[in-house]
Amino acid sequence: MTEPRVDVDAWSCPVPLRDHPVVVTGHGGGGRLSAELTRHLFLPALGDAATGVLTRLDDAAVVRAGPTRLAVSTDAFVVRPRFFPGGDLGTLAVNGTVNDVAMAGAVPCWLSAAFVLEEGLALDELHALARSLGGAARDAGVELVAGDTKVVGRGQADGLYVATTGIGLLAPDVDLGSHRVRPGDVVVVSGPIGRHGIAVLSVREGLEFGTELRSDCAALHRPVQALLRAGVDVHQLRDPTRGGVAATLNELAAAAAVGMVVTERALPVPEAVRAACGFLGLDPLEVANEGCFVALVARDDAERALEILRGDELTRDAVVIGEVVVDHPGTVVARTGIGGTRVVDLPLAEQLPRIC
Repeated sequence: MTEPRVDVDAWSCPVPLRDHPVVVTGHGGGGRLSAELTRHLFLPALGDAATGVLTRLDDAAVVRAGPTRLAVSTDAFVVRPRFFPGGDLGTLAVNGTVNDVAMAGAVPCWLSAAFVLEEGLALDELHALARSLGGAARDAGVELVAGDTKVVGRGQADGLYVATTGIGLLAPDVDLGSHRVRPGDVVVVSGPIGRHGIAVLSVREGLEFGTELRSDCAALHRPVQALLRAGVDVHQLRDPTRGGVAATLNELAAAAAVGMVVTERALPVPEAVRAACGFLGLDPLEVANEGCFVALVARDDAERALEILRGDELTRDAVVIGEVVVDHPGTVVARTGIGGTRVVDLPLAEQLPRIC
């Protein structure tokens, strides 16, 4: 039976222009405000220094050094609290940057780290986080090759911020990006969603949901490389951190000028996350993740991709959640559990600030 065409234009309504004279928390949330800040302030201000590589706004840039292709990514981490179930600021700084490099299809190799310390930070805590960062780098197989430390006065920071840059090597035959996305591609999520954001929030606010929620914070280059080495026809990868799966799918759809349809019943939302989101009025699709990725894969290779991913402990719960379509380019639509359809919009700001 042919699916009825979804007329999403009939559902849209004009949104007032947002005019903020100062930076607000939502500018860092990975949603519309973040996109506006980047596109309408940073890129014009940077001018000719912002190359075509930067203007694509991928998580990692692919550049050449002679015959070698490198993936380069930089990120800053401001999570609060700095220790949370399943990880801490140190592991998050490594894994978050490693994953951005991995989403370009590269093997992460080198990492630099800069620490902004606030006067009064306990040295025991700094030592614990530094050890954690070093351990995560060793576990991920990346070398820490450069770093910096700055100290600011009391009240000028929130204890500790970490900024990292990662560099990885890209095989000659790897080609991922929006230019490869086609209608008919399937949308694969590598594992349960929403765990990181809810785990951090539960500690921050002292909430209990009947079971301990642990962040999914992990380095994902191993399962990614397994897909690529097996020759699976992967077209694009992205890790849904700030803004969650909703922001990621919207960004992918806009960049490739395609539509996407996802099935809500197929979404791998753990019951504890679903319950917490229901209690707090949050959408699991918009909650940050740090240990799963979205893959757009050619339909003929979807089953093979799932078989490979399910063979790895990190991605054993991988599922297909939807497909790429010709209709409604740039818009993501969800089929609901009661047979309806809704637009999955790009989040305006940030449901949960200071998550990553």
